[in-house]
Amino acid sequence: MEKNPLNLDYLFEVSWEVCNLVGGIYTVLSTKAKTLQQINKDRNIFIGPDLWKEKESPYFTEVPSLFKDWKKIAAEAGLKVRTGRWNIPGKPIVILVDYNDMYACRNELFANMWDWYGVDSLPAYGDYDESCIFAYTSALVIENFYNYIQGEKLNVVAHFDEWTTGMGLLYIKHKLPAVATVFTTHATSIGRSIAGNNKPLYDYFAGYNGDQMAVELNMVSKHSLEKRAAHQAHCFTTVSDITARECTQLLERCPDIVTPNGFEENFVPKKTAYQEKRLTARSRLLKLAGALIGYKPQTDSFLLTTSGRYEYKNKGIDLYIEAIRRLKETYTGKREIIAFVMVPAWSGAAREDLVERMNATKGFKTPLPDPFITHALYNYNEDRIMSQIHNSGFANRPEDKVKIIFIPSYLKGDDGILNLSYYDMLIGLDATAFPSYYEPWGYTPLESVAFGIPTVTTDLSGFGLWNSPSGTCPVEEKGVAVLHRTDSNYNEVADNLVATIKDLSGKTAAEIEDIRSLAVKTSKQALWKHLISYYEQAYDLALKNVKKTVK
Repeated sequence: MEKNPLNLDYLFEVSWEVCNLVGGIYTVLSTKAKTLQQINKDRNIFIGPDLWKEKESPYFTEVPSLFKDWKKIAAEAGLKVRTGRWNIPGKPIVILVDYNDMYACRNELFANMWDWYGVDSLPAYGDYDESCIFAYTSALVIENFYNYIQGEKLNVVAHFDEWTTGMGLLYIKHKLPAVATVFTTHATSIGRSIAGNNKPLYDYFAGYNGDQMAVELNMVSKHSLEKRAAHQAHCFTTVSDITARECTQLLERCPDIVTPNGFEENFVPKKTAYQEKRLTARSRLLKLAGALIGYKPQTDSFLLTTSGRYEYKNKGIDLYIEAIRRLKETYTGKREIIAFVMVPAWSGAAREDLVERMNATKGFKTPLPDPFITHALYNYNEDRIMSQIHNSGFANRPEDKVKIIFIPSYLKGDDGILNLSYYDMLIGLDATAFPSYYEPWGYTPLESVAFGIPTVTTDLSGFGLWNSPSGTCPVEEKGVAVLHRTDSNYNEVADNLVATIKDLSGKTAAEIEDIRSLAVKTSKQALWKHLISYYEQAYDLALKNVKKTVK
């Protein structure tokens, strides 16, 4: 086989988020794929879980003829796989694995991992078993395919993302010593847990011991697996300098290479299409506000949101809502401000009364009950976002200059209210805000600037630090406002966020266009065509390191 610029014959990448939209790792892989395909055409094979039983995945197109002869051999070995293409730019090859039959191997697998590497699976709970069985099955698929292609004669890299796939890496390391392994932690499990449990991660950072904290926080198995995978990989990477520091302290291995997360500009519509989508998005968002609250919003209303995974403190959701509360108390500007919280929660169907109004052609002059939320919540009384909204004195009256609306559904185009994908909705906003406390990278602000939407983040996010290594940054400089955040300056950050929103909402159309242009310019520095070189270095290092150990 002819060599390519990566000097790779095959690159396998295993992730729970291949053809499975969960969070930021999906964005990493799905945007990176096109650039990888351009330089490594069809030598990239993504491996993900086959979770779609009752209906077909919208992200996957099965191609039964792909690797047809190998699949017969895989089936004889008891492996259930489907081959096809990921429905994203680049259309990379995907193998989806059905891992359910492999639970019978659980005890033997965990015993082997203890014997081979000292992975302590005994205290495991939650999603540990499923993740490990998927990772193990994926490793068996790589092993079977590797033997089929006589991989010992080839340059082969197996790349595993996050602790959830760590057991796959360890299996490959033990069984296929000539395969170069790469392990990427997008966030350490113990660091996320420290932050999520309201412990001050940064003020006492140098004093934390990962093993000790794993015991205290009941994270022993995940941490044990992640730490062993990091130490055993031929190349260990993470996504930002802030997480590299975390890995060094808590996993006790300094990453070999930092691989910043990029984006693909082909996800952003061009010119006329962009303007059309922006008008559509604004129209839907304003109609939502009007239908929920029972009034006609100003057409020039300032629309902003926070979004991402429901990590109440880590993502800064609590601080965002507090800032909007302070804004409500102090805002004297002329433009109406409508602040959204677009964070998927434990939600049910769209509210029927709201759906009825969204489908109507007339306007409404009376509010719906509870004019803050678009969908049913299964845990309404316990939901922290709703509790904070109610406890913050919001009323969402037509005359209120500042309003807040919670959309607790995934925005995939079928939420029943907006019926727009997240990107198609993002286009219609005037700004986004992500005042994160724990954010190893931060795709949401990067996505915003890629779509020309000014954003606010903090220097505790990987993207914020990458954007402004020297410290804080005003939004007028790069289209990104970077706020300084620590364990102890919550009120200061909230006030700074309020000031930034007020500043943006008061700017002229010309000033906003300049800031939007700067935002797009910033995003272009993070295109994969610039950042893929870090992965090239990682794969090259892994191959060099494996050759040192294989005679």
